[in-house]
Amino acid sequence: MQTVNLAALQMTSGPDVDANLDFVEAQLAEAALPAHTVVVLPECFACFGTRDGFLLTIAESPGDGPIQTRLAEIAARFECYLVAGTIPATCDDAQKFTASCFVFGPDGKTLDCYQKIHLFDAAVADNTKAYKESKYTQAGEQVVVIDTPHGRIGVAVCYDVRFPGLFDAMGDIDVLVLPAAFTQVTGAAHWHTLLRARAIEKQCFVVAANQTGTHENGRETYGHSVIYSPWGDLLAERETATGIVQHTVSLKDINKYRQAMPLAQHNRFRSHFDKSS
Repeated sequence: MQTVNLAALQMTSGPDVDANLDFVEAQLAEAALPAHTVVVLPECFACFGTRDGFLLTIAESPGDGPIQTRLAEIAARFECYLVAGTIPATCDDAQKFTASCFVFGPDGKTLDCYQKIHLFDAAVADNTKAYKESKYTQAGEQVVVIDTPHGRIGVAVCYDVRFPGLFDAMGDIDVLVLPAAFTQVTGAAHWHTLLRARAIEKQCFVVAANQTGTHENGRETYGHSVIYSPWGDLLAERETATGIVQHTVSLKDINKYRQAMPLAQHNRFRSHFDKSS
């Protein structure tokens, strides 16, 4: 198995879609990443810091729309695997959208799309105070794992990280990618602990790209985009500044840890998706 370069782009996204996409492209151009880098963008990277209902106005049909077209062009230009955070995508409920993470290959083609399963309906002691993601977002129902020449990539988004059953359901993966918009309060308390736990229990690399700073609507996000090893070592971190964090890893390390401690073989429990929740 080969080495692969992993990268996360940390952003302070605003409501202007074109400006956010321009930022992504400019950062990738400046970073000059190796071809076939796995690049992860944050949750809501294309539009953030506005009314949740506004996202309905820019929702795109899966496989068609200006945001997806631009993302495909960016992936092809930089020959990267682009894990495109989340964008609002239309669904069967006209009053809602899915928080959809489209993954593009180095040729610009869409490899798969993960729709965020766990929606953030919670109270937080911050400026926003009450979050009700389910008001406008329809939860997904499919676990997504993508086979690539650079390993098996499992996809999850933000609040998903708190539910280990999702990751158990993925089976063996080499890299877990997690776009996020973790709040300042919950991030300071739990971000590193949760990500490190997922890396250790899955014995995989974790690449988590977070929003950072204070956004136009006053929402505060934690930053600290990171890359973790299958042993739980922090390989790279970008604390609060916007920009790219990257690290080249050897997928051989995964086999080393799994041979020494075969967790998947020893596990006596298996998760299943519960549509009633």
